Amino acid sequence: MKVAAQKRYGGPEVIEIVDRARPVPGAGKVLVEVHASTVTLADCAFRKADPFIVRFFGGLFRPKLDVLGDDIAGVVAELGPGVTRFAVGDRVHGCTGASLGGMAEYVCVKESAALVKVPDGVELLPLGGMSYAYLTAMPFMRDEARVKPGDRVLINGAASSVGAMAVQLAHHFGGEVTAVASGRHRALVERLGADHFIDRQQADFTANPGAYDVIFDAVGKSSFARSAPALRPGGIYLTTVPSWGIFWLMLTGGKRGGKRGRLATTGLRNEVDKLNDLHILNDLLARGVLRPVTDRVFPLDQIVDAHRYVEREVKAGDVVVAMPVAQAPLLLTSATEGAAAGSAIRA
Repeated sequence: MKVAAQKRYGGPEVIEIVDRARPVPGAGKVLVEVHASTVTLADCAFRKADPFIVRFFGGLFRPKLDVLGDDIAGVVAELGPGVTRFAVGDRVHGCTGASLGGMAEYVCVKESAALVKVPDGVELLPLGGMSYAYLTAMPFMRDEARVKPGDRVLINGAASSVGAMAVQLAHHFGGEVTAVASGRHRALVERLGADHFIDRQQADFTANPGAYDVIFDAVGKSSFARSAPALRPGGIYLTTVPSWGIFWLMLTGGKRGGKRGRLATTGLRNEVDKLNDLHILNDLLARGVLRPVTDRVFPLDQIVDAHRYVEREVKAGDVVVAMPVAQAPLLLTSATEGAAAGSAIRA
């Protein structure tokens, strides 16, 4: 089988397409024929070990896990002994877990992992990038921000993978949503549920004193210190990106001047919680409450180009990587005109 592997840390060019033996599922595992995965900024960080703290998780001198990819969509190809939750032929989507390995034609996943069947009528390919965005945004919007009807919620980086999902979730929970993004993405975020729009190149959202109950920085481009004046008393600033500033704030009580700041490590949540949330995602997908947002689809043999594109930080929504088995019906190529394709929104 083909996999995208790297022997060392570095730029996108360290990734190579190589042949490896197809894995055999052991007891309690399923073999998934992968149709799609995704490249995120987190993948880029692990690929190049930047920030340096990544090396403490991924290997100090070279990658311990040389095949990236945590999010997959595909079809169950084989069952290991004792598996009862899935059957061969099931369409599935979710996460591979701490061992990664999803950027491959086949991957073995524990039956107990955050992996669920795809609802009937939902297109498979765009789901290759959705789990990451949803499993990041949902804990922030529901558990940290506790968005409720009437809350004024600002999403910074609203057109990013996580940001686009956060806009949909905040809208679903009844929030009055302000989206901050480049002007070219205005139509997209408004379709996703944004009530107000701020062009990040024309205005500074932090210049609106006491305007928001929640500020969610989905791209880590602001800070608590800069954003706090725009929060109402008792408001909360949330970020996906670790920094010394947010660490120090949380170590010293998590609050300044009656306003709070939090970093949530959503990727480290236990598999049971992730699995439960994926069942909720399936319900929201089936009801049309949430939709994937796909920017571009790259074939596996263009994985280097996919990483380069993600690092430019101009994408809207997910960058999906299609495996060879899924490349014939590539319905979502470069998506720039804002049309819908199946159940996905094209950026």
